[in-house]
Amino acid sequence: MVDGDTMVEVLVTGGAGFIGSNFVLHALTTHPDWRITTLDKLTYAGRMENLRDVMNDPRHRFVQGDVTDAAVAGPLVRDAEIIVHFAAETHVDRSLHEAGAFITTDVYGSFVLLDAARQAPRLRRFVQISTDEVYGSVDTGSSTETDEVKPRNPYAASKAGADRLAYSYWATYDVPVIITRASNNYGPRQFPEKIVPLFVTNAIDRLPLPLYGDGLHVRDWLHVDDHCRALDLLIDCGANGEVYNIGGGNEVPNIALTHQTLALLDRPRSLIEPVSDRLGHDRRYSLDTTKLRALGWQPQHPFLDGLRATVDWYRDNAWWWRPIKEADPAYRTYHQTQYGERDRDQRSQQSAVRSEKSEDHLWASPSSVRLALCFFGPVRAGHPGHLDMAPSPAQTNGPPDSIRRAVAKDGEADR
Repeated sequence: MVDGDTMVEVLVTGGAGFIGSNFVLHALTTHPDWRITTLDKLTYAGRMENLRDVMNDPRHRFVQGDVTDAAVAGPLVRDAEIIVHFAAETHVDRSLHEAGAFITTDVYGSFVLLDAARQAPRLRRFVQISTDEVYGSVDTGSSTETDEVKPRNPYAASKAGADRLAYSYWATYDVPVIITRASNNYGPRQFPEKIVPLFVTNAIDRLPLPLYGDGLHVRDWLHVDDHCRALDLLIDCGANGEVYNIGGGNEVPNIALTHQTLALLDRPRSLIEPVSDRLGHDRRYSLDTTKLRALGWQPQHPFLDGLRATVDWYRDNAWWWRPIKEADPAYRTYHQTQYGERDRDQRSQQSAVRSEKSEDHLWASPSSVRLALCFFGPVRAGHPGHLDMAPSPAQTNGPPDSIRRAVAKDGEADR
């Protein structure tokens, strides 16, 4: 048992959310000398169920409160030695409808914490959690930490503002800030409005999977456990005032992700329901993680293994997500707004086209099939959802440029 006088006081904001709760669980398991205070407002995506495994841990306490409330957040900040700041509004789609909430929480909330950190005598690390979306859409190559930030939606802009504000507090006041920009996370306990849990849970229930546009938007997928390990390393080894990219090296188009999710659950591609693309939808994100890897980090979850484990978690834990999808007003109102009315005419037109196509051909154009195979390899015959785990050239770095060009060219004809 660690003596109470030697315990490290850690503040985790947004610790009841997806990444935050996974970090709290990781930290309490990894660091017996850490005492963690979780500060969370418990908005729709912050859930006490995410912390149920640690609520009786004497090294953990939960405080319900808002990071924008200096009276609540200030004393917690001033007592902390380590702060990991996850608290934020994070869903791009929601930011298109209610940008004000993102500016308030993501920017002003960060200001409240940073300003209090100026009077935190024991503080040795303030980790500002940012996102790869601050770089904007990346046509070729990968974003490095010194690239210009060019956010293209209100969510990304709010994170960029907080990101740069945190840097300014290091440069001006010597607050021990590091900034991390991570790619798309996936794993257990992610609110089912994001693409992975939404598509997995919809497929479990044989509901439509609403896929934006042509499905060829590319994201780099990072398992949440690998993200937590990177943060843990940077708390110890990161340099103040520096930015670190955290990416899984798994660039996957949404259509390939969708195909693989359906295969893992033995569901037909006829469940894919194309919807009109969202406003300002960035085509591709890609991170150069050389700087982080030089410190000794590398992802431990191959994407196919991680996706299978994630699918299994949602299949085995319907108690966690089903009440959200069936009864949570925040989820149901959002889902109706986002997918219910806006594509009624488009879906009516497409239904006539679908009726003329066989199930095997729906969303199985030559280009999309080639792209899915390029990333994942074939599903073994006779074993629905059982993946060929032989690594493809794209498994860590995306497909070669020659394949990208060929797929893009053929895709024009397919569409």
